Amino acid sequence: MVSKDQTLSVFHEAIKSSTADQTELVLDGETIGLTHIAESQIQQNLSTEDAVIIARTVTGKRIGVASTNRLDLDSVKKAISDSVDIGSFRESDEAFGSLPVAAGTESPSALIESTASFSSTDRANAIWQINKIADRSRLKTSGYFKTTLSRVAVVNSLGTEQYFEGAAGELSLTAANESGASGFAIGYDRDVSRINVGAIAESAVDKAVRTVDPVSLPSGAYTVLLEPPAVGQLLLFLSFMGFGSSTFVQNRSFMAGKLGEKIAGDNFSVYDDAYDPQMMGMPFDYEGVVRRRVELVTNGIAMGVVSNSQDAAAMGAESTGHAHVATKSFTPYPRNLVMAGGQAGIEEMIRSVERGLYITHFWYVNYLNPMKTMVTGTTRDGTFLIEGGKVTSAVVNLRMQQSILEAFSNIRMLSKQRVLYPQYSVVMLVPYALIDNFNLTEETS
Repeated sequence: MVSKDQTLSVFHEAIKSSTADQTELVLDGETIGLTHIAESQIQQNLSTEDAVIIARTVTGKRIGVASTNRLDLDSVKKAISDSVDIGSFRESDEAFGSLPVAAGTESPSALIESTASFSSTDRANAIWQINKIADRSRLKTSGYFKTTLSRVAVVNSLGTEQYFEGAAGELSLTAANESGASGFAIGYDRDVSRINVGAIAESAVDKAVRTVDPVSLPSGAYTVLLEPPAVGQLLLFLSFMGFGSSTFVQNRSFMAGKLGEKIAGDNFSVYDDAYDPQMMGMPFDYEGVVRRRVELVTNGIAMGVVSNSQDAAAMGAESTGHAHVATKSFTPYPRNLVMAGGQAGIEEMIRSVERGLYITHFWYVNYLNPMKTMVTGTTRDGTFLIEGGKVTSAVVNLRMQQSILEAFSNIRMLSKQRVLYPQYSVVMLVPYALIDNFNLTEETS
């Protein structure tokens, strides 16, 4: 891994060679340690390291972007030169103002030693422990144990200089048998030593063991108790559909024209905060702008969206520090979502349900109508009936066809306990949620 000083030195020297009016260089690198398992066997146990350097140049209003995966001075200079050449063939972007002038910040390190030093042997030993637990119930395991070490540098010709290193561990586990019974559990933490491997294995195994002779239920509106992964999946898609500035500016977001208005229930609040102590997220974006905590929805009222510098200028505001690398064209979105919890315990929530469903997570979630926040997907790996305040029989998986905002308008209870859940480069801190009138349909072959 190239050091911070080496990276910044190469970037500053390379920018001196640029013939463009403005130049930006971004390093986006990561080292991944991955142990993948299937049928209780380790299929992969590997480590990979990769990095890309993205050059963005501005000449007049013409913008060029080029990249390289070589961090030597000549290669970075060539990426800048290529970017200038590419920009010369592009039309002027009259909406573009300027690269941001971002003050440097002392980034708190999230490169925790226990995670950085977690080896392939450590991951394999964890899998051995998991399989030992699953074997007691004659279950096979699948999933992965992964550690990621990331580093990002941003330097531009206007004086911006930022650098960040971080690490995280993630364990995703499914336990299953040949009859189709399965259970899922997941753990994530910046400090991999805090991932409770035994507890995750026990949770997945317990669900699989209880998935015996599942009953079929008719289509209808149900009271559902969603585990944090299921809540996180809904929150993630809600974020993609409405919490970014590009779709907001283009009036293609459910948040457009709704700021200050009620869009969900009083007990639904969510904000983006890279500085949350459980998150330890990157404190700046890929333009080098310091991230801000952004209130998205507070007590059901639409409050704001995250933005990059160009969208912020169009809104007459300042960037919230959520720009992607220049090679990505999709809308900015929150990377560190924190959803407010409640005061309830899990058992209390179950006891309050006369008849409903306990749902572990969803599978193949996809959009139906983004403006109405409608999504679909099936329940998976642990769906159970709740009767008379007790979790009883397993249930044949059902398909949701649900407006997420409608669901978050019907939250009856939220747990005090909140759990970190990662998906698609986003980390969410989410509670269990008890929701009324959740639309589920019977799957037909």
